[in-house]
Amino acid sequence: MIYHLLYPLHTTFSFFNVFRYITFRTIFASITALLICLIVGPWLIRKLQSLQIDQQIREDGPQSHLVKKGTPTMGGVLIIFAVMISTLLWANLAINYIWLILMVTVGYGLIGFFDDYRKFAGKNSRGISGKTRLAAEIIIALFVGLILYWKPGFNSQVTIPFFKTVFPNIGWGYVLLSTFIIVGAANAVNLTDGLDGLAIGPVIICFATYLLFAYFAGNVKVASYLQIVHVSGAGELAVFCGTLVGAGLGFLWFNAYPAEIFMGDVGSLSLGGALGTMAIITKQEILLAIVGGIFVVETFSVIFQVGYFKLTGGKRIFRMAPLHHHFELKGWAEPKVIVRFWVISILLALLALSTLKLR
Repeated sequence: MIYHLLYPLHTTFSFFNVFRYITFRTIFASITALLICLIVGPWLIRKLQSLQIDQQIREDGPQSHLVKKGTPTMGGVLIIFAVMISTLLWANLAINYIWLILMVTVGYGLIGFFDDYRKFAGKNSRGISGKTRLAAEIIIALFVGLILYWKPGFNSQVTIPFFKTVFPNIGWGYVLLSTFIIVGAANAVNLTDGLDGLAIGPVIICFATYLLFAYFAGNVKVASYLQIVHVSGAGELAVFCGTLVGAGLGFLWFNAYPAEIFMGDVGSLSLGGALGTMAIITKQEILLAIVGGIFVVETFSVIFQVGYFKLTGGKRIFRMAPLHHHFELKGWAEPKVIVRFWVISILLALLALSTLKLR
């Protein structure tokens, strides 16, 4: 909105030409989202507390988590609000990708909102049924896949990390791949959201990484130099990523240990869905498994735990899944688990960025 209001004035006042640059708008979009969270956050926490919308603690979880009972949840509403306002203010809204990723963010946020509401209303940690939630997630992701497949100029090639010239075109299979990545990313972030600041840290790192990927893919010269797929208009998504980095930092201000608020499913599902969509649009689909390696490991720890439990009639690989609970039960202090997971996320992000040259 600011872009559309002020940039046209550059013909009269040269200063306004600065709004043309994605880098400038990304920085200020990030700052705007951060300030929105810092300003609105305290009010939202008080409001949620007055409504007694608090986190429902798993009965089979670590006993140390019982002190978290009463901490307000659904803080993801704050992130979505900051991202929406900041993106609408600073992004070029003529780029369709902006509206598509905002649709995913809000759509998955609504799924998470209803899930959180059911947990709150029923005073348990189960929420809506898994089948219902998954069906809703698949419908949104399938819609995104179809839109992108039919979009002129957007191809169905897949980028394979570490290989310069390998871009297999999988045709209609790209719709299914897109659906799998978006739904998988949403649920992977959701599974990781179990400790104070544990999920939002890697989310910030992932979006900071994809901010660069979006900028590179949207710039035809840079894309050509790096030998990656050029996606016209994708550079504008750097602004969106900037808002999520800023909103994530603002939310972390209140979510850091000991947390004053939790993001809830409304936050984790929306962030994960947006992250998966970013990976698809920037044509760095497979690389998400490296950038978001923490989320992948957390997800597989649950899959392996459940599978092994069923196959062996009750035996477990980990003391508890997801994996962060395993380390808690081994005696690691919660802040130690969180910070070490952040460190690993940074290393994985650097590894992912290195693949742009290790090809």
